[in-house]
Amino acid sequence: MVAQKNEGLVMRIQEIETERLRLRQWQDSDYPLFARINADVESMRFFPAPLTVEQSNDLARYCRGLIAQQGWGVWAVEEKTTAKFIGFTGLHKPTDELPFTPCVEIAWRLARAAWGNGFATEAASAALSFAFGELALPEVVSFTTLTNAASERVMQRLGMKREPQTFEHPSLPSGHPLREHLLYRAYADERASDFV
Repeated sequence: MVAQKNEGLVMRIQEIETERLRLRQWQDSDYPLFARINADVESMRFFPAPLTVEQSNDLARYCRGLIAQQGWGVWAVEEKTTAKFIGFTGLHKPTDELPFTPCVEIAWRLARAAWGNGFATEAASAALSFAFGELALPEVVSFTTLTNAASERVMQRLGMKREPQTFEHPSLPSGHPLREHLLYRAYADERASDFV
């Protein structure tokens, strides 16, 4: 945990460590690396479009600001052995009006070079334990497009349960190939042994 002054108050910035990873507050040095992830067509295949550098920096600043404000959020993820930034993982309250909001979602996006190592599952599992332990949330959701099999596998490895019905994401136009999404949920009472 890191203490940070915020308009006269001391805000506790929560950081999480796993065996191989550190989920931490964003740093200026993360921005160019994050912009490379967001510009990579393969990394952004299940999003409407890659992000420009400005859009990527805006997203990083948004994540950083929320962590500064509330102490938790979508953290920057670094590999502990190299201290290298590899993407993000964390918790967020969606701003879109979705059929299941208000809620807290768990999300991740990692550099392609970090894929296939179990990092997404490791980081997301730690974030879920934080959500159910520190934040005492009853449930956390995760969602993605129907064709994003890799992210769905992470949700399954986390022990999340898929809802039978899909939903149309309102930020995408009708008929868009990525508009239909699947929804998974994780429940605190099913992960009690992780944080008690």
